[in-house]
Amino acid sequence: MLQNLFLNIDAGTIDWSRAQFALTAIYHWLFVPLTLGLAVIMGIVETKYYQTKDDFWKEAAKFWQKLFGINFAMGVATGIILEFEFGTNWSNYSWFVGDIFGAPLAVEGIVAFFMESTFVAVMYFGWKKVSPGFHLASTWLTGLGATISAWWILVANAWMQYPVGCAFNPDTMRNEMVSFAEVALSPFAISKFCHTITSSWIIGAIFCVGVCCWYLLKKRHTKLAIESMKIGAGVGLVAALLAGATGHKSGMDVANVQPMKLAAMEALYDGGTAQGLKLVEGIEVPYGLSIMATNDPQGFVPGINDILNGYTTPDGRVEPSVDEKIERGKKAIEALAAYRKAKAEGEDASIYLAELNENMKYFGYGYIKDKNDVVPPVWINFWSFRIMVGVGCLFILFFAVILAVTYKFPKRLFEKRDITTLPAWHYWVAIALIPLAYIGSECGWLVAEFGRQPWTIQDMLPTWASVSDLQASNVAITFCLFLILFTTMLAVEINILLKQIKKGPEL
Repeated sequence: MLQNLFLNIDAGTIDWSRAQFALTAIYHWLFVPLTLGLAVIMGIVETKYYQTKDDFWKEAAKFWQKLFGINFAMGVATGIILEFEFGTNWSNYSWFVGDIFGAPLAVEGIVAFFMESTFVAVMYFGWKKVSPGFHLASTWLTGLGATISAWWILVANAWMQYPVGCAFNPDTMRNEMVSFAEVALSPFAISKFCHTITSSWIIGAIFCVGVCCWYLLKKRHTKLAIESMKIGAGVGLVAALLAGATGHKSGMDVANVQPMKLAAMEALYDGGTAQGLKLVEGIEVPYGLSIMATNDPQGFVPGINDILNGYTTPDGRVEPSVDEKIERGKKAIEALAAYRKAKAEGEDASIYLAELNENMKYFGYGYIKDKNDVVPPVWINFWSFRIMVGVGCLFILFFAVILAVTYKFPKRLFEKRDITTLPAWHYWVAIALIPLAYIGSECGWLVAEFGRQPWTIQDMLPTWASVSDLQASNVAITFCLFLILFTTMLAVEINILLKQIKKGPEL
């Protein structure tokens, strides 16, 4: 299959394959963060029941678990389709690195998914069949299983951004894993997981607060609304603060291994030391970008032009230009072809193998025709990053205010008013913030995926060398079918969720 890497696959096939995968991933991510966030909410609520033995908390736990289950089922359906697309639309990619990329996905399917499916059954049907302690453990383990699933999927994604623990075998024409631990415990994967999970908790928290505000607006289930809002706002504030901290660590990792992504995020064309962080064009935080990238106000951050033309860091490290990398990538490809020819003819191939190993680091650049092709879409990354960060900062303030209102702190502001007597627009603001949270979350993924373009695997395999040799029309047809299917699934879920919310808990 790898011979297709050398074919000029139709540009339409590449574009439609990318669009189809992006469509599936975006829809899938509408379900996943709510699953991960509600898992924490329902776990805390049931823990309150276990501690107090109050039936109010039992019915509240059942209510949040129903909403969790509706969303969980939709997430599983879209996730399965997403994984199948690696084989159907991205067969060259699957052939080239399937031995590595498939391992974390296999672990996710065998361990985490079975763990989720086992304990979710106990959680829903075991209220009268198992002890309260075992049922509580099952609820937390259901959420833990979903989180572990996310871990292994994010390990696979992080490896595409920062490929480690592997070596290219010229005899099989595949990259092979040499260290599972290095892949699974990559610092990039750990940062990505922590940032993604904490941002998912924000989604669950704002959803919880929004539902509670709807009940307060309708003057129904006020006790459930107030008590759940305290939990949701508490989880949300902690999650928003953690998302900021893990985002900083993730930014440092990106600066270290994906400097072009960081430059695109900042629309930074000419870098240097003591770089400011742009809020919008023309307004910046002095030294902010250097601090984000290096933890040093005087830290060096390369710009797009620096990366294209080559640069030398203040500590003397020389980074070659993209043109040099392209030439070395071509040498790697030529050496690979010469090595295989020599092996087939029974000749000494060691000299070609040595040249291949020397230039293998830049193998992917051999498929780049123009150095400007390695620049990702700047405006998408620039504005997506600002929306993500702006929404995150807004939610820190929002959850802090909600906690202050629900706990009547400071008391001098709430002596004659509590959360149940606020004007209606307060509640509508909280409800309206639910889609804003999703927009911020999706923008984070836009930065992660658009920022590494044109690479499927950073510096190793460009997107156009990864796709299957399919008819563009066939991919376009399946794109349209998936668009209809996923939109229908989303509409169905929203309808079921709204009906369940209107029905409310059985208190």
